Amino acid sequence: MSVAAKLLDRLDRVKSTAPGKWVARCPAHEDRSPSLSIRELDDGRILLYDFGGCEIGDVLAAVGLRLTDLFDKPLGEQIAPSKSRIPARDLLEIISEETSVVAIVAADFCEKRAIADADWHRLAQAAARIGRARDHAYGR
Repeated sequence: MSVAAKLLDRLDRVKSTAPGKWVARCPAHEDRSPSLSIRELDDGRILLYDFGGCEIGDVLAAVGLRLTDLFDKPLGEQIAPSKSRIPARDLLEIISEETSVVAIVAADFCEKRAIADADWHRLAQAAARIGRARDHAYGR
C-alpha cells in the first residue's frame, strides 16, 4: 500500500483535486469543510498542509500515524550525497543572499509598489543563482 493510500484511507471527505493532490477534512479539529491539503510528490513523499492551522504532528496523531510514515524510505535514502566542490556553507550563503533579494521584491509586490524593470531582472537573476546553487548541492 502506498504512503498516500495509507493516509487517505484514514481521512474523511477525501476529494481528488488533481493527479497526486487531494483535500480532506482535518481530523485534528472540527472541520466543516475540507481544509487539509495532501500532495504526493514524484518520489512518493507526502506533503500536508492544514488551512485550519493544525500542526502536522497533530493531524497525523489524530489518524494514528507519525511523520516518518509519510516517507517510503528514510530521508537519507531519498537524496544522493552531494558531489559539489563548493562547500555547503558557501552554497547556503549564496542562497541566503539571493533569498533576501526575493524577499525584498516580494514585499514590494505585496505592498502593491511599482517594481522597476531592473528589480524584475535582479529577481530573475536571484532565482537562477538559487537554482545553480541547488544544482551544485546535488552535484549536477
